[in-house]
Amino acid sequence: MATVQVIRSEWTKIRSVASTVWTLSLAVVVTIALGMLISALARSEFGRMSTQDRLTFDPTFISFAGMSLGQLAMIVFGVLVVSNEYSTGMIRTSLAAVPQRGTFLFAKLAVATVLALVVSLATSFAAFFLGQAMLGEHRASLGDDGVLRAVIGGGLYMTLIAVFSMGVATMLRSPMLSLGILVPFFFLISNILGYVDATKDVVRFLPDHAGSRIMQVVPPVGDDTPYGPWGGLGIMVLWVLAALVGGYVLLKRRDA
Repeated sequence: MATVQVIRSEWTKIRSVASTVWTLSLAVVVTIALGMLISALARSEFGRMSTQDRLTFDPTFISFAGMSLGQLAMIVFGVLVVSNEYSTGMIRTSLAAVPQRGTFLFAKLAVATVLALVVSLATSFAAFFLGQAMLGEHRASLGDDGVLRAVIGGGLYMTLIAVFSMGVATMLRSPMLSLGILVPFFFLISNILGYVDATKDVVRFLPDHAGSRIMQVVPPVGDDTPYGPWGGLGIMVLWVLAALVGGYVLLKRRDA
């Protein structure tokens, strides 16, 4: 089967499964709604902030507060895109139709990544503009130094979260196992280790901590992170590539 036909097939699979469509929709709604809420709360509390907090106030990053939950939906999307076929047994039919496993995986990743990128960028820009509207006189402008980079970076961050989840799901095949590892990793383990002195330096190089740096315009006080916004995103890209390579190797070596 030609690559173009495989890509069309994967697009049909994704848009015909209600769970993936609803998951992406949830990512958009949660990210924007929570970002607006946190931005409105930040505006009301700004007058009671300390001088130091005001100096380090990052209106752009505040508008992305909803991504903490929005990324959960992107994780679920990435896992479902890959593991749905394993859970239903359709993977055998798919691999019989496309025996070139590299082509099969590339087509699936390409379609899902483009879809996630379009949705994530639209969500990031919407979250920024609506969040800034909530902040009122404390808002940032898209033309301010570093803001456009942060907004585009927010879309890239959410996309990479989804692609990383696809790589992990390809390795593990089971949706429950994949989510059982990814969700605690991003929402519990990563945060807990950040508060432990012995592991603080290690946490900086985990995908979520490193990647989220791209969305920051005003660095926190005393920040001594050894990389910048694009460096952090680069570290996240390395994690994603490792997950994809692992998924490809296992897909090639084992039976469906």
